[in-house]
Amino acid sequence: MRLDSGSRPTASLRRAAVALAAASASALLLVSCSGEPTSTSVPAVESFVEGLDAPWSIAFHDDIALVSERDSARVLEIADDGTTREVDVIDGVAPGGEGGLLGLAVHDGQLYTYLTGQDENRVERREIAGEKGDLSLGEPTTVIDGIPAAGNHNGGRIAFGPDGMLYVTTGDAGDRDSAQDVDALSGKILRLTPDGAVPTDNPFEGSPVYSYGHRNPQGIAWDADGAMYASEFGQDTWDELNVIEAGGNYGWPEVEGIADADDFIDPVQQWSPGDASPSGIAVDGSDILIANLRGERLRVVPLDDLTESTEQWVGEHGRLRDIAIGPGGTFWVLTNNTDGRGSPSEGDDRILRLGRD
Repeated sequence: MRLDSGSRPTASLRRAAVALAAASASALLLVSCSGEPTSTSVPAVESFVEGLDAPWSIAFHDDIALVSERDSARVLEIADDGTTREVDVIDGVAPGGEGGLLGLAVHDGQLYTYLTGQDENRVERREIAGEKGDLSLGEPTTVIDGIPAAGNHNGGRIAFGPDGMLYVTTGDAGDRDSAQDVDALSGKILRLTPDGAVPTDNPFEGSPVYSYGHRNPQGIAWDADGAMYASEFGQDTWDELNVIEAGGNYGWPEVEGIADADDFIDPVQQWSPGDASPSGIAVDGSDILIANLRGERLRVVPLDDLTESTEQWVGEHGRLRDIAIGPGGTFWVLTNNTDGRGSPSEGDDRILRLGRD
């Protein structure tokens, strides 16, 4: 991961890397696509929080980290020393398979939650009250409901874009063809105002649909120029990193991965699901950072060449669900070894934290 915008590490970063490499065997190595080490210029990773139960999303209220747990439906507040406190248990969550309490986002003093209910996925918002160490949530207001739900392919990532609008990823919920139906909410990226109205400049008049032809997107983020990126689970052949355009058709289920077809927008990168299964993503000043589940690695894609990537932590921490940039530019990564598909070790699940030099 490049922590400065140039092509070479700064002198202070090189000195820090040498000291860390000498002091700790856990210093990170960047691994190229060919599997060869390419750099030691990042600090060691810290296991900051342990004992989480299938955590799914990280969001920040000012400088306070909030984490969702998929199956318990808990929202946790993370203290400065890494201890956890239950803020609330979200009512109406019906966990099962890949569904439950999924994405979190914070906007204008309110916590937005994407959750699976008995027969739908929906987004709610609640006022955040109190101070650090004593946060609480108000009563829920529905932002959007009626999103198809299933045992898998629920999407679930929510985030506010640089335009102040709420973006919501939805999976095809097992109904493949619905991803190509712009009148359906499944297999889409949706765009809404913070209160759930349809923006007048959306690509389909009166519709929250922003892009379509998605199978199961679980990561969205923007760079400093406002370009939007999304990670997406493929089926058997290719997982994807896409650059999202308003009204764009990303091909599922007609195509998977790069198809060179005029009717669809190709991903800028594709990977075998065994090496990827990408979920949450974040963008720093120079890179897109992608947390991978089945691939058990953090992938780094440079913004100045979206066709390239490097890898970190391959097989070291198990399944990775989400990554977020926290206070001071620290990176926060959620492991997901207790989600029913991993092999938990002592202390799982965790928040891994990586600081900057």
